[in-house]
Amino acid sequence: MTTDLSTATDHTTPPDGERMLLDPGMNLTLRPMRYPQFYERYRDAIKNTWTVEEVDLHSDLKDLQRLTAAERHLVSRLVAFFATGDTIVANNLVLNLYQHINSPEGRLYLSRQLFEEAVHVQFYLTLLDTYVPDEGERAEAFAAVDNIPSIKHKADFCFRWIDSVFDLDALETREHRKAFLLNLICFAACIEGLFFYGAFAYVYFLRSRGLLNGLASGTNWVFRDESMHMSFAFDVVETVRAEEPDLFDEQMAADVRQMLRDAVDAEAQFAQDLLGGGVAGLSTTDMRLYLENVADRRLQQLGLEPEYGSKNPLAFMELQDVQELSNFFERRVSAYQVGVTGSVAFDDDF
Repeated sequence: MTTDLSTATDHTTPPDGERMLLDPGMNLTLRPMRYPQFYERYRDAIKNTWTVEEVDLHSDLKDLQRLTAAERHLVSRLVAFFATGDTIVANNLVLNLYQHINSPEGRLYLSRQLFEEAVHVQFYLTLLDTYVPDEGERAEAFAAVDNIPSIKHKADFCFRWIDSVFDLDALETREHRKAFLLNLICFAACIEGLFFYGAFAYVYFLRSRGLLNGLASGTNWVFRDESMHMSFAFDVVETVRAEEPDLFDEQMAADVRQMLRDAVDAEAQFAQDLLGGGVAGLSTTDMRLYLENVADRRLQQLGLEPEYGSKNPLAFMELQDVQELSNFFERRVSAYQVGVTGSVAFDDDF
């Protein structure tokens, strides 16, 4: 059962006079710890360490030769988006999020997230160097936000929300804090939680056909990181909801809902670009329904009723290696450099 955005959560509201999470300033005090859940997110992220050198893309080279022209176009557009997507996220993290989340525990996690975004950027750089030997084609891919309309449309969506809080040196007013929260929700629910999930679907579609397993193995690791980034952001939203419930009014709910609609439309336009040439087994209609299903899940995570009521039509997304994804923290993985103990469950499906 969903609730509205003003509903209180399990997080403890600070006593009168105690600083709140979005109060301006630079709190440096880790003891006593005010937001231990953020510190635990940081510790879990450390366990999830991987390096690009562990991803073997060589097996993908033969697969690339087997692709149809439409499939090659899909892969080309996909890696072009990957080349800039995480860089946009990292810029927003540095320019906006780190400045205004006034918690040393939270900033520890954001520092770790920035490292992970750098690893993702390196992964996609390596992906392009491996998949696209021609330097001119690689340069065009890196400039996708300027020369590929469907990617530019998504980038413009991102930049609109970056710019909405870029000039805020401090969250002094209620409206400032609402603007910040909308930026945070945009990057968690729409960009990491929708744009990237759409991109992952294309990767796993190819893997379901026995293609580009190297790309899929690296994407598994990126997926784990992005899931944790989204979970942290929603933790921040829940904390602010408890501390300042008046921020989450009907206008905020309407703004979030419209934001998700815009994101679905932008990603559906990208799907039309990728699949417009006719890719056997994956249609633009099914991708649109999948995106609507993901958007509904994000709305529910934010305490809002679903917008679309669409079911996930992509059977291959229901058949992913759940054991590998959900039990990552329950075992030591030889391909990772950091041993893993403890137990963390990813409840959110694809």
